Amino acid sequence: MSNEDNTVKNEKPGAAFHGNERIIALSDGVFAIVITLLVLEIKVPHIEPDLIDKELPHALMHLLPKIIAHIISFIVLGIYWISHHNTFMHIKRHDRVLLWLNILFLLCVASMPFPTALLSEYPNQRIAIIAYASTLVMAGIAMDVMWWYASTYRLLDETQEDKNFIAFVHRRNLIAPLAYLFAIAVSFVSLTLAKLVFIIVALYYILPNPLDRKRLQQLSRRFDR
Repeated sequence: MSNEDNTVKNEKPGAAFHGNERIIALSDGVFAIVITLLVLEIKVPHIEPDLIDKELPHALMHLLPKIIAHIISFIVLGIYWISHHNTFMHIKRHDRVLLWLNILFLLCVASMPFPTALLSEYPNQRIAIIAYASTLVMAGIAMDVMWWYASTYRLLDETQEDKNFIAFVHRRNLIAPLAYLFAIAVSFVSLTLAKLVFIIVALYYILPNPLDRKRLQQLSRRFDR
């Protein structure tokens, strides 16, 4: 066991301990790079000067699937970044296992440009939808495994060690991967409906949720005491 692990194990509530600044900095850097890489798949079409007036509108329409895939992936990565940010608001300690679980999550995030490019290039191919959804499933599961590990091995802030709150975050984390698994199944019936699932999931996490508001009210009452 490392010295860091011994420090965490022997730590008393309220005592000082090493924070997660480097974990957060690395994670933010990966998200920033991946989000930037997404747009590189959208290239300005090359058209001969004498054909620009005729061909440019058609070329831009041809880029529409790439633009839509870029926007959806940008939003999805934003949702995962917010989830990661919120998770580490409650995780105050870390050990070697949590570090590697975070690396696993970042592996899924860093892989996003490829399935995004695949989906934008072949939007009507089932294999492209399955590859895209599968990457998001793995990212969602990796996020929830981090939360499970942190809550199981007492790496959370002591004020957040509430079984109801922990279960609430579990449910919230698992909705996305379950929905993406549903999208994979639906793709064998309707590709359009499968792609619609991606949009619905994004809206679900963007729009305010009654459960979120209720939980925020509970947390506000707790911190006001």
